[in-house]
Amino acid sequence: MVKKFKALSESQLTQTVRESAHQIWLAGLGAFSKTQEEGNKVFEALVKEGEAIQKKTRKMADEKLSVVRKSADKQVATVTGKATGTWDRLEQVFEDRVARALSSLGVPTKKDIDKLSKRVAELTAVVQQLNDTQSGTAKKVAKPVAKAAAKVAAVPAAAKTVARKAAPAKKPAPTKSVAAKKPAEPVNAPAGAATVA
Repeated sequence: MVKKFKALSESQLTQTVRESAHQIWLAGLGAFSKTQEEGNKVFEALVKEGEAIQKKTRKMADEKLSVVRKSADKQVATVTGKATGTWDRLEQVFEDRVARALSSLGVPTKKDIDKLSKRVAELTAVVQQLNDTQSGTAKKVAKPVAKAAAKVAAVPAAAKTVARKAAPAKKPAPTKSVAAKKPAEPVNAPAGAATVA
């Protein structure tokens, strides 16, 4: 084709280019006209095809998402199970250590306190039963004992009263003066001799 262009003269070349440009122009107008006529049909066909593709894409995405969710749920359940087991073991270790520390300090455990509470309740019931039994016996014995106690209490009081009346009053003892007394003279000493004390 290049040879044809070289062989043609300038005027012929210009003419050929014009004809080619005109034909291109006409082809473009024809395509535009054809597009206007069939454009709506093509547009509607493209919309339908797009909807079909979108439905397929959503369906595939939902399937993949459900698979991912199931997998994630399994992994979460596994991790949660492991974490719960770990926390339970950690909690048990902590409780054991606290129990050992309290035991070494002599602090009673809940079990010990429960045993003591049960024992106190049993003893309270026994004491109540004994009190009920003794109160019946005590009522029968209480009246004679009270009368006897009143008589016994009256006897010492009467004895004191009688003792006060029967005892004679004591007279005070005469006081002796030490300065008024003369020292005794020795028996073998001559009269008028002084004694050395």
